[in-house]
Amino acid sequence: MTERAHNFSAGPAALPTDVLEQARDEMLDYGGTGMSVMEMSHRSDTFISIAETAEKDFRELLGISDDYHVLFLQGGATQQFGAIPLNLLGDAQSAAYVNTGSWSTKAIEEAGRFCTVRVAASSEGTKFDRIPAVADWQVEPGDAYLHICSNETIGGVQFHDIPAASVPLVADMSSDILSRPVDVNRFALIYAGAQKNIGPAGLTLVVVRKDILAARRMRDGSPSMLDYRVHAKADSMSNTPPTYAWYLAGLVFKWLKRQGGLTAMAQINRRKAQTLYDAIDNSNFYSSPVARENRSWMNIPFTLPDATLDKDFLRGAEARGMQNLKGHRSVGGMRASIYNAVSQASVDALVSYMGEFERERG
Repeated sequence: MTERAHNFSAGPAALPTDVLEQARDEMLDYGGTGMSVMEMSHRSDTFISIAETAEKDFRELLGISDDYHVLFLQGGATQQFGAIPLNLLGDAQSAAYVNTGSWSTKAIEEAGRFCTVRVAASSEGTKFDRIPAVADWQVEPGDAYLHICSNETIGGVQFHDIPAASVPLVADMSSDILSRPVDVNRFALIYAGAQKNIGPAGLTLVVVRKDILAARRMRDGSPSMLDYRVHAKADSMSNTPPTYAWYLAGLVFKWLKRQGGLTAMAQINRRKAQTLYDAIDNSNFYSSPVARENRSWMNIPFTLPDATLDKDFLRGAEARGMQNLKGHRSVGGMRASIYNAVSQASVDALVSYMGEFERERG
């Protein structure tokens, strides 16, 4: 078998090798059915069992109570930028958003199609290098909810504490969900695209508090497929769901439980991130653009002293089996995404190469 790459992609991202091997072994015949999961009816007893087990394991990993619906949806997290105001505004005319980077900005733009968006705080003035001080946030009692992006994939800025909120709290956790324990009870709604820590692209999970959903009327004229109540009533099968992505997510949940759950993953992820940040901070060659207290464990951008060296750095990395280290086109530089499935060995390999490159070109 071809040696696996050190995959630092921001998404779609690395999946655990154990999961891919199990999926390979079950590709043509799942559980003696003579069919692949991707071929079977989503209404079949076999797939319903797969779906129910996946939801059960996801709930156990995050400690999600029966007070919440868990929805397995299509459309990506970006589709939720519109679905959230449609479902949660009720009679309110405004919602509050904290702008910490590219994905927050996109969420704000889409929500603005449906309501008045109050930008409660923004770090745009410092090029999204930090989380604005919570004490300075401007949230009004009439705001339907407060939206944050818990981890900005492009800028590498992360909330390390859940902020106190005077209105229902909503979080885009696409790039750090399942990387550490989270007190779900602090949130009215959590949503996450799958393609970073959950599974392959094509699946989005929404965790929404039942009482919030029941108390707020969906906006008139809204598409039924954006109505969380429709999906909750049908157990996420109001239409044909992304069955294979759901199945693979279930395998990832099992893998996470075998690793020791989210407390164990937090320790692993903290160690990986610290290894890379130490290499950056102990160097006069590499630098981090993010305030130390808000640095992401998942997406670590860094720059070289001269951007003309970037191509050589990337070329050398690829020659050593390190893929997808180029920074997002909007910010440049480098970015190492080190989600759950990226091993300490991959991070160590990157750090070793960084030292080698600095010695040669610094």
